[in-house]
Amino acid sequence: MTTEVGSASEVKKESDQLGADATKEKPKEVAENQQNQSSDPEEEKGSQSSPPAESQSSSRPQKKERDPSGSRGISRFIPPWLKKQKSYTLVVAKDGGDKKEPTQAVVEEQILAKEESLLEEGKQAKGDAAEMALQKQQQIKVDVKEEKPPVSSLETQPVEEVSKEREEEKGKEIQEDTLDEAAKRETKEVQTNELKAEKASQKATKKTKTVQCKVTLLDGTEYSCDLEKRAKGQVLFDKVCEHLNLLEKDYFGLVFQENPEQKNWVDPAKEIKRQLRNLPWLFTFNVKFYPPDPSQLTEDITRYFLCLQLRQDIASGRLPCSLMTHALLGSYTLQAELGDYDPEEHDSNDLSDFQFAPTQTKELEEKVAELYKTHRGLSPAQADSQFLENAKRLSMYGVDLHHAKDSEGVDIKLGVCANGLLIYKDRLRINRFAWPKILKISYKRSNFYIKVRPAELEQFESTIGFKLPNHRAAKRLWKVCVEHHTFYRLVSPEPPPKAKFLTLGSKFRYSGRTQAQTRQASTLIDRPAPHFERTSSKRVSRSLDGGKLLYCGSGFHKSFSNPVGSENADLVNKAPRKTLEG
Repeated sequence: MTTEVGSASEVKKESDQLGADATKEKPKEVAENQQNQSSDPEEEKGSQSSPPAESQSSSRPQKKERDPSGSRGISRFIPPWLKKQKSYTLVVAKDGGDKKEPTQAVVEEQILAKEESLLEEGKQAKGDAAEMALQKQQQIKVDVKEEKPPVSSLETQPVEEVSKEREEEKGKEIQEDTLDEAAKRETKEVQTNELKAEKASQKATKKTKTVQCKVTLLDGTEYSCDLEKRAKGQVLFDKVCEHLNLLEKDYFGLVFQENPEQKNWVDPAKEIKRQLRNLPWLFTFNVKFYPPDPSQLTEDITRYFLCLQLRQDIASGRLPCSLMTHALLGSYTLQAELGDYDPEEHDSNDLSDFQFAPTQTKELEEKVAELYKTHRGLSPAQADSQFLENAKRLSMYGVDLHHAKDSEGVDIKLGVCANGLLIYKDRLRINRFAWPKILKISYKRSNFYIKVRPAELEQFESTIGFKLPNHRAAKRLWKVCVEHHTFYRLVSPEPPPKAKFLTLGSKFRYSGRTQAQTRQASTLIDRPAPHFERTSSKRVSRSLDGGKLLYCGSGFHKSFSNPVGSENADLVNKAPRKTLEG
């Protein structure tokens, strides 16, 4: 028992010593806490967080060195009641049993775990405190910023107004400058445009030189107009047709003559200047394609112009016919121009003033008068139709003749018409090549060639050559053949060949409408019959020297006797003028 009491008294003494030690260590802990708190604001000001941690870590080994047992450094975190209980070596349990005191290793592990948890809580507390401090500083800055604007606005308000006024003034000045520059640019542009327009007009007046063209119409009158020097043939042709009020114009064309025996058709797709070269701008309006059936023409004015052309052909001898045909055609001409026969007005002397044939006799005039009396009641349009019905049956109707020589050097004439190519010798037709029989037409220098299909008893194709006066005559004949074949035989004209490098041969193709297209277009004409004035035919008069003068409205033209079938041009267009004396 004494041993137990003694041990109890010793335990009490040890506990009292531990309490005294704890009381001594408390003021030390308080001082350390104050030092830690004083170090926190220094960290908020920008100091690094490592120095306090190093101080703490350095303080720990010092405490461990002071307390070699390791319990004094941790005892500050243990409440006093727990410390007293732990000082007992023997604890009485509720069930009356004794419990053994825990070993020192277990106690150390528990103490280390508590230390780590407390260190983590301390770090979290320090981090929270730092965050709170930063938030407070930000709030203070925001408050300062919010408080500053009213003061600065009060102080800088006039300065801002002045700066705004200056900026507005500068903006106005810039706008004015830009407007002035734009106005100057506009004025400069206007001036430059005006100068350019003036220069262009001056250049246009200089470049676009006009030339006066004179066209002799089928009734003997003359139509004149001004054209640009570089105008194409189609421009002049359209002007003439518009002047004549002619819609079925594909049968007609313009002619210029290099010499009395050769006539050239104006190409509508080329410039007139290049075609004429140095010739005067004088043209004649003629029928180019004679319709095989004139009754298919739609308008009376077209038939009237065709009648005028045929009367010229008959009077000049290009369309030869018999005496009875001359008389019949002349009678229809009188009926169309003078109306019904009146013995008081229409004397035999009046009939002798008309030109019915190249060589007109008294017998022909009497025959014309007899037939003229039988046409009573025919209107001018009906008389023209009857005239055309008889004229189209003539063998030389619509034949365009060209001088040539055959392979033996004999003079012949090549005639181009709606049916094909005809060959005449001494006013007699000696051969005929229809368009379906001809395979190819060509020319080389002054030679003209046609390639003909083989006959029934032949096996090979044959080529026939003709000699023309010169290269231009050969090319002219070739063009006329191409145009007639295209107009009468094709439904639509062939497109011109595409340009290739080093192509041989001519690229000429007929560019107008074909007969089929013209007839189709004529059916679409929807206008009232145009009114036109019929001019009297050429009147024959006698001059003082006994020569015949042909009156054609605008003046007198002296005529000369020409053989029948000659290729001379119209007497009205070529013969020199001579006025009556006295």
